[in-house]
Amino acid sequence: MLSIFTQKVAGAIAFISYLLNTIFWLIPIVIFSLLKSIIPLPIAQKVLNHLLDGCASNWISVNGITQKLIGNPDIQVNGVEGLSLNKWYMVISNHQSWVDILVLQRVLNGKIPFLKFFLKKELIFVPFLGLAWWALDFPFMKRYSKKFLAKNPHMRGKDIETTKKACAKFKHKPVSVMNFVEGTRFTQNKHSQQASTFTHLLKPKAGGMAFALDAMDGQLDTLVNVTIYYPQGIPTFWQFISGQVQQIQVQVNTKDISPDHIGDYSSDKAFQANFQQWVNALWINKDKELEELKQAQVND
Repeated sequence: MLSIFTQKVAGAIAFISYLLNTIFWLIPIVIFSLLKSIIPLPIAQKVLNHLLDGCASNWISVNGITQKLIGNPDIQVNGVEGLSLNKWYMVISNHQSWVDILVLQRVLNGKIPFLKFFLKKELIFVPFLGLAWWALDFPFMKRYSKKFLAKNPHMRGKDIETTKKACAKFKHKPVSVMNFVEGTRFTQNKHSQQASTFTHLLKPKAGGMAFALDAMDGQLDTLVNVTIYYPQGIPTFWQFISGQVQQIQVQVNTKDISPDHIGDYSSDKAFQANFQQWVNALWINKDKELEELKQAQVND
């Protein structure tokens, strides 16, 4: 285990490395994105898309090098065989820490298309990252609450319509859409407040996942279901970048997404019930998987 002073130095170096790496790749990403918006030729669009994907992949790869040089946690991964850069994926995972994103990017980079999140419209204003997300065609969506739609019924369906337009660019280019089904990071306090029936998970929120699948009109036909387990306990971002995390276990399961799981989640009550049942079954299995990983650690 590193000393406290060494941890502080390592964390500071890692943070600066992440920041400089982001700024370095942000410049060509923005330039290529602007060129893509003003050059309508199909061949130019194809070339620029490949350049953008290459920049994004290199961005993640350099972050991975930083992780290996500073701390180098032992990340044990199972189930990534058979993944492809030429398929469309819906990626879901349990969510415990901001570290999850770094772990997902590291273990899936180069195995599936670059991960893209459905983001709230307001996140475009996040310094550096908001601009990068925009340039990399992350779908920004505006969701309307039930209360808002009750007062403005003419806006019903506008959110899915807007998101479908944003996703139109993915029709001819493989993509991986990421969704944290719990909607927020797991904490024991949130778990208690929810009275969650799961031991290691918060209750799944199926709406966001259904919304994404519907917006892509069936293009996302394979589910990549990721389970992340931290044997030493859930780490903070600082603990990860300062080399305090020694081991991480990642289990990846893939399965086809049935056409029955694509539909109007907000208006079709029967579809909504069936979709919730499907997601709940996935979460029951994930909870068992996390318990098995925990018990295996205890028995070692």
